[in-house]
Amino acid sequence: MPQPLATKPVSLADLWEPPTVPAPETFDPTTLTSLPPLARRYLGWAIAPATPLASAVRLHMHGTLKLGDQWHRFTGEEVIRWQRGMIWRATTWMQGLPIVGSDRLVDGEGAMRWKLLGLLPVVQARGEDVARSGAGRIQGEAVWLPSVLCDPAIHWTALNDFQLQAEFTAFDEPAHLTLTLDERGAIQQVSLRRWGNPDGKGYRYDTFSVIAAATGSFDGYTIPTQIRAGWFFGSDSPQGTLCDRFEPEGEFFRCTIDRACYR
Repeated sequence: MPQPLATKPVSLADLWEPPTVPAPETFDPTTLTSLPPLARRYLGWAIAPATPLASAVRLHMHGTLKLGDQWHRFTGEEVIRWQRGMIWRATTWMQGLPIVGSDRLVDGEGAMRWKLLGLLPVVQARGEDVARSGAGRIQGEAVWLPSVLCDPAIHWTALNDFQLQAEFTAFDEPAHLTLTLDERGAIQQVSLRRWGNPDGKGYRYDTFSVIAAATGSFDGYTIPTQIRAGWFFGSDSPQGTLCDRFEPEGEFFRCTIDRACYR
């Protein structure tokens, strides 16, 4: 019997193309009166009044990422479309040779594909664990698409004067997103329990954090634009000292957002 034709993978450009939907609503801060004051402060900082509530963002970035015990520069582009998933496509270099590939979670399917010179496989992985880890990544990256945090289904709790927790489910994974804010409502840190295997000891939920060093505004949205990201921030080390695992063991990603487009 003839074999079915292989389905062409969704490309970054495909994911960016908008579905046929009515024009989006616009952001109205007066609709947030039922939220805790800290949540209103954050959303009011992140979204300008009358900004269309986007369902997707396209990010252009550069930075460094840690492979083994060495940092390597990269350039990349990412599309997050909240109803479908994300694709991050990047190029990094090792000993002067380019490694090209992508991380993705689209329509429930997670995969990592990276090739030396675009030809020789370096990393290839897919399956449930990759998808669950990808779901946690997108949940944390909601701060790059803050319009999705206006969803009335999100439950907000003020933990103290500067920490706010958003509880919701996205991509079949529960999220407990903790935002640390300054007095303006600007993000300083994002933390969540993310599925992953950060130390090679098996997949599990562990603390994943993003530290924001700068912010910028694009198309009516204000987002973190310089970040450091990784595992174990605030976790107990074997020696019992808070936070000392993040820099030597957990941190693996530093980037600057050069441009963000919304639709």
